[in-house]
Amino acid sequence: MSEPTYPHLFAPLDLGFVTLPNRVLMGSMHLGLEEAPDGAERLAAFYRERARGGAALIVTGGIAPNPEGRLTPGAATLESEDQLPHHRTVTDAVHEEGGRIALQILHAGRYGAHPDIVAPSPIQAPISPLTPRELDDAEIERTIDDFARTARLAQLAGYDGVEIMGSEGYLINQFTARRTNHRDDRWGGTLDGRLRFPIEIVRRVREAVGERFIVIYRLSMLELVPDGATLDEALQLARRVEAAGATMINSGIGWHEARVPTIASSVPRGAFSWATRLFADAVSIPLITTNRINTPGTAERLLAEGCADMVSLARPFLADPEFVSKAAAGAPERINTCIGCNQACLDHTFSGRPASCLVNPRAGHETDLVIAPTVAKRRIAVVGAGPAGLACATTAASRGHEVTLFEASDRIGGQLNVALQVPGKSEFRETLRYFGVRIEETGVELRLGHRATAEALAAEGFDEVVVATGVVPRRPDIPGIDHPSVLGYLDVLRERAPVGERVAILGAGGIGFDVAEYLTAPADDPGWSDAAAEDPAALDAFLAHWGVDRDFTGAGGLRSPASERPARSVVMLQRKPGKLGAGLGKTTGWIHRTELARRGVRMVPGAEYLGIDDAGLRVRLPIGETEHGSGVSASAAEHTIQVDTVVLCTGQDPSRELHDRLAALGIATHLIGGADVAGELDAKRAIAQGTRLAAEL
Repeated sequence: MSEPTYPHLFAPLDLGFVTLPNRVLMGSMHLGLEEAPDGAERLAAFYRERARGGAALIVTGGIAPNPEGRLTPGAATLESEDQLPHHRTVTDAVHEEGGRIALQILHAGRYGAHPDIVAPSPIQAPISPLTPRELDDAEIERTIDDFARTARLAQLAGYDGVEIMGSEGYLINQFTARRTNHRDDRWGGTLDGRLRFPIEIVRRVREAVGERFIVIYRLSMLELVPDGATLDEALQLARRVEAAGATMINSGIGWHEARVPTIASSVPRGAFSWATRLFADAVSIPLITTNRINTPGTAERLLAEGCADMVSLARPFLADPEFVSKAAAGAPERINTCIGCNQACLDHTFSGRPASCLVNPRAGHETDLVIAPTVAKRRIAVVGAGPAGLACATTAASRGHEVTLFEASDRIGGQLNVALQVPGKSEFRETLRYFGVRIEETGVELRLGHRATAEALAAEGFDEVVVATGVVPRRPDIPGIDHPSVLGYLDVLRERAPVGERVAILGAGGIGFDVAEYLTAPADDPGWSDAAAEDPAALDAFLAHWGVDRDFTGAGGLRSPASERPARSVVMLQRKPGKLGAGLGKTTGWIHRTELARRGVRMVPGAEYLGIDDAGLRVRLPIGETEHGSGVSASAAEHTIQVDTVVLCTGQDPSRELHDRLAALGIATHLIGGADVAGELDAKRAIAQGTRLAAEL
């Protein structure tokens, strides 16, 4: 018998009263289905697939122990036995697949978005407009009892355990940190006082559920905020949590208000597992490490290095419910890898929409997006191998249709190949690898370097024609637009055209920000922005860049960010007033703005483009939008920005020539992706649209 591909990952974990079959925890994610009218059935279908896929233990999204602890008005709580049937629908589904599931108990504290929020001290969070009410002693005692009651109800509902959410800046974490706990009674002041709340919660939860029930404590190991915990304080909390009865300790990295990215695609894989390793000698119960672990190879490495006893993967299970079973089969190339984009998961959650996944639109839609074998096999032509065409072709072929995929270039990917050039977006390579494997698995006939014509498609007599021909960059009507200094974003990112030292970028959507990051990346960039990089030098560079103190010499694990010299001087302009990049991701937009601000990129809204000539870019700017030292004259309403290169990021139009020619021949088509609606690089909509069309053909 050959040795297993991932021996540490698939070693059983004995918890004393139960043995987990492998070392993979499916981490908590709020899906937005918890409160939906049909939420129980949809959650059951979602978790059933992940249990069937081999997750050793699943943790649900956060459920509040009382109304004050809700994240949003109407968010789910677990307070009475009347609510148990909803939860039993979920636990029964998981157990029918041989899986195990734990309920996360989460009290939002000052992070709640409703008027009844509470906290240890009445201190407003910087990411919230609301000020919490301070809990009194009796309310604190009642809240602890509420945690214990919810744990007991979870046990009655059939859960195999609970996870107590003690990190990421939620209520329990607010008690432990000097930053948010200014009390001088027994619940604050000294370290003993600040740690009393979490220890009492763990102790009473254990009393409520008995010994043969999993109790995970999510501990804030690296807070990344001023006045956060020191390493010694966090280690003391870990020891006391173990003594109070926790079965395992899970890692919490950063607070929601921290200004250090922890789960975005630009974060190197496994970037914070060193923090978990610091706790290995402090406790004897299993430790779980987390954050940006998206491949079985990364998980195996971290376990082999002794960083933890178990790995937590959350979003990778959105991307592929069969992550574990594919790894166990020695076929990691078949995994649909999470790219850490946050666009359909966290961005949806923080916008009040159900969570899904950019690379797997079935996530959270298992009951309404069903990929079933076809009862009527058809010959289908898909033209364009960008994200929409790839999703449509492989999904249709998986259902049994005969699919031919036409691509004019010599490789698949479309605009994904352009995105790959941008720092922090290298994970798209995994998406292209996955689709390449799916093309072979599903039997799609791929014709690269083949520009399909309407006449040729008509001659082949396809039953269905899907046009996924993407977009063409929009060229604005500006005097001097043909000046030699003008480049399009494709010239820069795809063709690698020479760019001068002084640059004006017209357009400040996602592509404009991508171009700005590409052009200002330091010439001596050590490579941490290649998110797949796992070498120590790249990790050290990332931590230094964002000011993370790996030696933990101060509170919160922070130090001054490393300085850097940008490669170019860049000004970004947009025609409409208001903040630039307003359409960037809700959970990642701040990262891009912070990065460009550090590189000295000037952002100018409300610009009117008057012309381009040898002197530079002539514009008319609103009053107050000029500034000395930026290359912008401050003498009049009209200004000339002295630049060497002007880069156009001024939108896209659908590429529909083929569609129009087919229509002229009387051949009906399906338009998907950018050919349907042009809007930046919208891979989320493209993949979802292609998948849904294929499910219906």
